[in-house]
Amino acid sequence: MIVYPNAKINIGLNVVEKRKDGYHNIETVFYPIKLLDALEINSDYDGGDKYKLKVSGEILGGRPDDNLVIKAFNSLKRLFPDKVKCIDVHLHKHIPTGAGLGGGSSDAAFTIMALNEKFSLGMNDEDMERLASEIGADCPFFIKNKPVFAKGIGDVFSNVDICLKGKYIILVKPYIGVSTNEAYSEIVPKRPGISLQETITQPIETWKEHICNDFEISVFKRYPEIAAIKDRLYDLGALYASMSGSGASVYGIFNEKIEYVDEIFAGYFCRQRELEY
Repeated sequence: MIVYPNAKINIGLNVVEKRKDGYHNIETVFYPIKLLDALEINSDYDGGDKYKLKVSGEILGGRPDDNLVIKAFNSLKRLFPDKVKCIDVHLHKHIPTGAGLGGGSSDAAFTIMALNEKFSLGMNDEDMERLASEIGADCPFFIKNKPVFAKGIGDVFSNVDICLKGKYIILVKPYIGVSTNEAYSEIVPKRPGISLQETITQPIETWKEHICNDFEISVFKRYPEIAAIKDRLYDLGALYASMSGSGASVYGIFNEKIEYVDEIFAGYFCRQRELEY
């Protein structure tokens, strides 16, 4: 079985308050984009180990047990010990890591959905979302994989009135890593005067004035190169441009396809895609 986990972007990201548990409540819109990893899962693995994992493409560090694909497998194995068999997994990474694109979370969610089908586990979307939420705050989003307004720690979803179908996105990531601690270093939680859930319904031409990513304050100060990418996207005619998540990727939304973007952003990871929702 082969599945293709996709990335997401954040449209707006407001850090609204710090919680008693040390985490922060946010408001954001998760929007799926067609930037894909590839995940192949075979269940005819008869080795003595509980799984076999190969990662190619953008190789990740750390122990295999820390990979979110394996965390998802282990969670299902605990829930369904008699149904979930040993697996042989090949994960090819194309979604950049440390980019605010949710690639690891998507890999985990797609693992849950693939194994649910492969082993006939009978979970519905809500069952899979609950399991995914134990792995990561934004993992449940990728189960239904439709634009949503998210609050809490990014795990409470509601419908959002948004239509970008037929527009184009240019996604650019410099070879810079931004840690979550860096991104939060100058954040002062506050609620916006008008909720993102309302401003997102306004014409996209107005978003530049009303929708922001709070993490840009600290990240742009530390990494002016990332801020310069956003400025360049606006120079090219973007209707709206923003950093995604806590960085380091930046995207611009355009009415039309832009020519020669690989040359314009030479030296960076750069992809252009048509939007579907």
